[in-house]
Amino acid sequence: MNYQEKIDGIRQAMKKDGVDAYLIPSSDPHISEYVPERYKCLAFASGFTGSAGCLLITQTDAQLWADFRYFVQAEEQLAGTGYELVKLKVQHAPEYIEWLGQQFPAGSTIGFDAKLISVHLCDLLFEQLSSKSFKFHAADYLDALWENRPELPTAPAFLIDAEHTGATAAQKLAAVREGMDKHSATYHFISALDDVAWLYNLRGNDVSYNPVVLAFALISVDKATLFIAPEKLNDTEISTLLQNGVETAPYHAIGQALAALPAGARILLDPKKTSYGTFKHISDTATIIRNSNPSTLLKAIKNEVEIANTRLAMIQDGVAMTRFFKWMEENIGQINITELSAAQQLEEFRKEQPAFAGKSFNSIAGYRAHGALPHYSATPESDSTLEASGLFLVDSGGQYNYGTTDITRMLALGKPTDEERTDYTLVLKAMIDGSTARFPKGTCGYQIDAITRQPLWEHAINYGHGTGHGVGYYLNVHEGPQVLNPTNVAIPVDLGMITSIEPGIYRPGKHGVRIENLMLTVKDTVNEFGEFYKFETLTLALIDPTPVKKELLERKHLQWLDTYNRIVLEKLSPHLTPAEIQWLQQKCDAFSID
Repeated sequence: MNYQEKIDGIRQAMKKDGVDAYLIPSSDPHISEYVPERYKCLAFASGFTGSAGCLLITQTDAQLWADFRYFVQAEEQLAGTGYELVKLKVQHAPEYIEWLGQQFPAGSTIGFDAKLISVHLCDLLFEQLSSKSFKFHAADYLDALWENRPELPTAPAFLIDAEHTGATAAQKLAAVREGMDKHSATYHFISALDDVAWLYNLRGNDVSYNPVVLAFALISVDKATLFIAPEKLNDTEISTLLQNGVETAPYHAIGQALAALPAGARILLDPKKTSYGTFKHISDTATIIRNSNPSTLLKAIKNEVEIANTRLAMIQDGVAMTRFFKWMEENIGQINITELSAAQQLEEFRKEQPAFAGKSFNSIAGYRAHGALPHYSATPESDSTLEASGLFLVDSGGQYNYGTTDITRMLALGKPTDEERTDYTLVLKAMIDGSTARFPKGTCGYQIDAITRQPLWEHAINYGHGTGHGVGYYLNVHEGPQVLNPTNVAIPVDLGMITSIEPGIYRPGKHGVRIENLMLTVKDTVNEFGEFYKFETLTLALIDPTPVKKELLERKHLQWLDTYNRIVLEKLSPHLTPAEIQWLQQKCDAFSID
C-alpha cells in the first residue's frame, strides 16, 4: 500500500464517521519524543521519519506541519507521497489549530487517536475552536490499514541500584510525595517513561536510544504502583520493588485503576505528558490538579553520585571520540569512507568502552551540504562519500551504565575555505560565551540562549533551533524541564542540572557548523548582589583549533580553547595508547594563543 492509498483509506474512514479533519501527532500513549515501532505513525502514514511533526488530513489536503529542523528532510521524504509540508513559524507550536478554525465552518468535526494526543494539546484544541462549536471524534484510523503492525515490545526491563543512582526508589518516592503535598494531592499519576524510570530506578529497551520501559506509575500518600507488562520483571526485581514500597500491576490495568479512584481524590498529573485517552479513564468524582510532575525537576537536578558517574562516562566517550578523530585523519582519502560508515566506526569505538549500553540518539553525520540540515539522518540513498576536503559535522552520543552523552564536533577534512573558517570560529566563540557565562540564581534558559547567540547576531547570523536542552542520567538525551531557547520558559537553570550548549551556522547547499558540549550548573560566588552560578564543562573531546581564525576571537576565547584541549589531554591520557596520546599532544601543541 503506497502513501496515497493510505491517505485514501483514512479519508474513507473519516467520511464514514463525519470527520472533517484528522490529526496524527508524532507521539505514543506516553507522549514520548522517541516512540516504539508500533507508534511510528508518521513514518507509516507519510514516510517522514523526523522525531517531531503532525500530519493533518482533510478530504482535499494532506499536510505535514514541521519546524525548521526538518524542512529539507521533509521536502525530500514527502515527494510523491501526496503530502505537502507546512512550515511552522515557531518550533513545537500547534499552528494548525488556527488553520483549522479558518478553513472549516462552525460545527465541524476534528478527529484524532486519543491515545496519541496530550491533554494539553486537547485543551488547546477545545479552547481555540470552542467559538465555532467544533466537535471532536476519537478514532485510530491507521490500525485497519497497518498490515503486520508491530506489537508492543517484550524485551525484559531491569533495575539499577542506588550505588549508581545515588538514591533508592523509596527515597525518591518520599521526595515525590513532598511535591504532592505542596499541591494538596492525594494521588499522582505519571505517564512519562523517563519519569517512571527515574522514580523506580527502572531501565529497559522498549524505545530506541532511550533506556526506558513502557510503564505507568500511580502514587498515593501510602501506596505506589508500577503498571508494567508482568513478563518484564523477574521475581527478584519485583521483591526489590516491594522492599521499596512499590507494588506491580499489569500495564493495561492503568485505566481500571484510574477509574476506581475514590470519591474526593485529588490527582496530580502533567497535562503535557499525559495522553487524553488515558486521562479520560479518571473517575469523574476526582479533582484534577494540572501541573508538572515533581519527578521532572527532581530528575533534572543530578545528585553527587550521578554527577561523579557522569564524569566517568565522559572519559569513556572522550576516548572513543579521540580514536575516531585519529582514525578519520589517518584514513580520509586512503579508504572509502561515507557518512554511514563513519558513524558506524564511531559506534564501534564507543562499543569498546566497558560501560557502553547503546547510542543515545541516531547519529547525525553530515558532510558538506548535509551538515546544513540540523537533524539530518543519512540513509543508503543519501549517503555521501567523504573526500579530503570540506567540513564534516558529527553530532552523536552514547548511553553508558552510568551516564548519557551528547556531543557535536566538526572535522575539517582538508584545508577549509575562508567562509568555513569564519563560521567555525564564530560558532566556537558563541559556544565559549555560553559556556563561560556567569549568571545570577534564577536565570532562565532564554537568557543564556541570548548570551550564546550574541556573537552570531553581531554578524547578522542566527540559527533556527534551541541553544541547548537538558540531558538525563542513563536516560533520555533530551530531558526537561530546563531548555535554552528563545521561548519564555520560566524554568531556572539550577544547580546540578546538565544542559547542552550547541550553537550553529547553517548555509544551505554549502555546509553546517555546530559545536556542542554538555555543562553542569555549579556555584560561582555570593556577594551583596546575590548568588551567582556558572557552568562546568563535562564533555571531554578535542575541539580542533586548526580552522580557527584568531582575529575573530578575543584573548579569553583563545585561552579557553587552549586550556580546554589540554584538560582533555590530561583527563584522557591514562586511558589512551602512547600513539593516541602523542597524536592528541601534537594537536594541542600546534595551537598557539599568540
